[in-house]
Amino acid sequence: MRWGVDRVDGKVSTGNGSSSLSRSGQQSVTMTVEKMDPVEVFAAGEKGRGLRVTKEISTGDVVFAEASFAAVVFDSLSLQVCHSCFRRQANPHRCAQCKFAYYCDRTCQRAAWDEHKQECSAIKNIGKAPNENVRLVARILWRIQKDTGLVSNAQLTTLDLLEDHLSKMSPEDLKELKVDVQHFYNYWPKKSKPVGEDYVSHLFGVINCNGFTLSDQRGFQAVGVGLFPNLCLVNHDCWPNCTVILNPGNQAALDASFHSKRRIELRALGEISEGEELTVSYVDFLIVSKERQRLLKQQYYFDCKCEHCTSGMKDDLMTAVRDTDGHKPSADVVKAVTDFSLQALVKIEEARTEGNFHEVVKICRECLEKQDPVFGDTSLHLLRVLSTASEVLSFLQQFTEAAGYAKRMVDGYTKLYHPNNAQLGMAIMRAGVTHWHAGLIEAAHRLICSAYAILIITHGAHHPITKDLEVMRTQTEMELCLFKQNELVYRSMREAVLSDKPMMLAGEQIKTTS
Repeated sequence: MRWGVDRVDGKVSTGNGSSSLSRSGQQSVTMTVEKMDPVEVFAAGEKGRGLRVTKEISTGDVVFAEASFAAVVFDSLSLQVCHSCFRRQANPHRCAQCKFAYYCDRTCQRAAWDEHKQECSAIKNIGKAPNENVRLVARILWRIQKDTGLVSNAQLTTLDLLEDHLSKMSPEDLKELKVDVQHFYNYWPKKSKPVGEDYVSHLFGVINCNGFTLSDQRGFQAVGVGLFPNLCLVNHDCWPNCTVILNPGNQAALDASFHSKRRIELRALGEISEGEELTVSYVDFLIVSKERQRLLKQQYYFDCKCEHCTSGMKDDLMTAVRDTDGHKPSADVVKAVTDFSLQALVKIEEARTEGNFHEVVKICRECLEKQDPVFGDTSLHLLRVLSTASEVLSFLQQFTEAAGYAKRMVDGYTKLYHPNNAQLGMAIMRAGVTHWHAGLIEAAHRLICSAYAILIITHGAHHPITKDLEVMRTQTEMELCLFKQNELVYRSMREAVLSDKPMMLAGEQIKTTS
């Protein structure tokens, strides 16, 4: 699932709260954002509409927060993820009626019932759940029919005004869309209000280019997709001034509305001046500019003309080759190693899918042996192998070797990513944990502190992953103090913890208190 830019041919919503008639024949309402949110819609030239700030914003500030209009769990994870709060659960509670939806517990189930009850009945009637696209369109329509388009006073646009890009879709994509439309009508209950095929197609088009991928509570895996109308107004830039994270809510809260709230937060990556446009990146930056432009055109139907694309900024780093005393490898050598790397990455993915992790490590080592004399430290081919090698070696508990690869990966990422990029922060955090497991406490603490400095900006102090980092930062700081006081004591304590043996120093057992 992809999400993207909103286009309405430069037409700007007046945001005056006036009603209008939608394509489905239902009344819809466009509301202005609440005064507490310092944003406004404006005409962004050939990009259509956009959002800009009405006051200066500081680094790490939440520019605005928005609850999902509708959201669904991915088909492939429907048995493992709560359909209310999108948290991964080892033993989720299943809906006894449709036997499809799963929840953390009855609190989450009760919180989701208002949204799930019509879906529950529809799934029971046809005997199975349709795909995630069909389920999301149905949830959107049930929400529209229930709320007549008005979700909150902070809603800046209606779904009717979001661009569907149907006219720009390829024949293959249109064919797939028509299949989804047919599946929708097989699923849509006869007792529900009829909806025209044009409007259903419009909604499929909207989620195709505006759906936002939702992650689990730790931010490690995409688990679902949702639609956030205000977020759809934020345009793309390859070097954006904002990032988006999913706030999983307060799981400990007694109030079910807080327990299961699906809310995204748009956070400032740096200082944003009054009147400046808000931007996010729709694709990972670690792709050369021409390839990013191709992907954006293919997925979101626009030509990216941001500064980084038009000038090819950092492309030279992403394709860097080794310079040894002024001598660089020939073009033929670079091509040969590039081809070898691409083939190796395919083999790595195949071995990984099969669970043959020792084979993954073997291929990575062979590939790095070929790459190291040819590619520069920021080469994307090199960094992808380093990332895989460090991750798989950590899984195999070969932490010392993994830490070496992780350090090289982080050094390369730091030269490429925006300094407050969330993916950079996550990579540094993983490298810190790997160094910690390897017993390299000084490097571990330094990396974990660096990761915390980034993720406190991109995720905020109350996000679960930031809280985890705060605990790790405190623990590594304590261990580092002990290490500096007496390295032998530290090593003995570490070995004892890992081996569950009494701690020894100079042949004598060290007494500890729990």
